[in-house]
Amino acid sequence: AEANTIVAFSGGSLLNLAQGKFGRYNENHVRWLAAVGSDYGAVIVADNSPYKSLNDLLLAIKADPTKVVFGAGGTVGSQDWMKAALVAKAAGLSARDMRFVAFEGGGEAMTALQGGHIQVHSGDASEAEEQLKAGAKIRVLAVMANRRLEGNLASVPTAKEQGVDVEWPIIRGFYLGPKVSNADYEAWTSAFAAMMTTPTFKTLRAQRGLFPFELTGAKLDAYIKQRVGYYRTLARDFGLNVVPAK
Repeated sequence: AEANTIVAFSGGSLLNLAQGKFGRYNENHVRWLAAVGSDYGAVIVADNSPYKSLNDLLLAIKADPTKVVFGAGGTVGSQDWMKAALVAKAAGLSARDMRFVAFEGGGEAMTALQGGHIQVHSGDASEAEEQLKAGAKIRVLAVMANRRLEGNLASVPTAKEQGVDVEWPIIRGFYLGPKVSNADYEAWTSAFAAMMTTPTFKTLRAQRGLFPFELTGAKLDAYIKQRVGYYRTLARDFGLNVVPAK
């Protein structure tokens, strides 16, 4: 019931909720306050890769899945693994048959990619953007967004543009405790909504590698419950643990 206790969450939190990693708690146990930005999944290869498009990659997987190794900073069931599994699924490959190497972090995966130890990095758009700025020898085949992103990745097509109906937003936001009063909840909702219209906020969001994604109140609550439901379906399809909402 503490009106001034605000907790941060990310898209990873929602995936963990779907897989029951918070014990008896699920998406119905908090008051979702505001989403203030998002990153997005990205399909990344080395710049000397023979894959020039997402379709090239899918054709290669179909031809010989043993020759396409995915890598990322996450284990089975993580966001990065899920992104790889969705690409594999689009090529008709079971997640169980996908070759995937888990690294300690995205930096290690990016190094392995450029060294030819893996063929695909299922990473994040902001991560790829920063690596490109730093001179990394990589190519982004697709972003998993509902539209092309702003900035340096504006020329990169979405997965949907290339015939693969996959989106993977990695939102950042905040929630309140379940017993916070309606008055306090609405006050905070209004405060976040007003803040997100300011130039200062938009500058700070860009500095932190996030793309526009603004939802508050009931719209955010509906979005999160839809998204967690989608993650439950994915997890079930991929043979992972799933805990239904109560």
